[in-house]
Amino acid sequence: MNGTVPKMPAYFLAHGGGPMPLFNDPSHEGLIEHLRGLEAALPHPPRALVVISAHWETAKPTVTSGQQPELIYDYSSFPKEAYEVKYAAPGEPALAHRIVELLRGTGIDAAEDSARGWDHGVFVPLKLAFPAAALPVVELSVLSSLDPEAHVAIGEALAPLRDEGVLLLGSGLSFHNMSSFMRARKAESIGNVSQGIILLKGAAEKAKEFDAALAGVLTDPAHSREERRAALVRWAELPEARFAQPREEHLLPLHVVAGAAKCGVATADFSGDLMGVKVSAFKFA
Repeated sequence: MNGTVPKMPAYFLAHGGGPMPLFNDPSHEGLIEHLRGLEAALPHPPRALVVISAHWETAKPTVTSGQQPELIYDYSSFPKEAYEVKYAAPGEPALAHRIVELLRGTGIDAAEDSARGWDHGVFVPLKLAFPAAALPVVELSVLSSLDPEAHVAIGEALAPLRDEGVLLLGSGLSFHNMSSFMRARKAESIGNVSQGIILLKGAAEKAKEFDAALAGVLTDPAHSREERRAALVRWAELPEARFAQPREEHLLPLHVVAGAAKCGVATADFSGDLMGVKVSAFKFA
């Protein structure tokens, strides 16, 4: 690849609650605005997108390699329009093969899946951030082992992609304790789903405490790369970590993009309220 291609940033994105961001849910207002502005904020256009999604778990890192993956509507109890969403971006088998090659080159076994479609961790944020659906997209799974160090190592192996015009997007949520929310009543449309949700007492404060600690790890330039890497591996030691992430599949896409940035300092690209709790998204330059 031409060495004059500027290095792409890498992002950890908040993808929101199911399909709700696509239907202007009021509790997602700030996140929707952030995602809609992402493409214009890039330093230069990417040639392709790789999305590490919290909604695909495999025993070894696996990438979609189909020419035109279908969408997987992996959510339930939403009105019918949530199951009619389209995102017709192309896949890129050559990029999928390149990812597997990079991983295997560092001793990480990996696989391609030509039949797998894109789950909502892919198409929900991309439909807002890249609505033209013109860029090739490859999805990368997270590991069912939930091993944080392994995810950082995956990102480190994929770092060369950033010099090849590829934008790495970790798609998850910095807060993902669904038992903290109670559905108070059935919503008649997606736009008012959040109006039927009640947040359990104390959840907002605990989410804020974890968010602040996580942001401190990622954005404080006083930390060395080695210190930041070690803190990500030991993320469960952060205040209220296990409340914010009872099962950490929604946090681990962050570890991959941080690894791809060699655990350099990040900036909080988004920090705001989502259904009553504090969530953040981060950019690694």
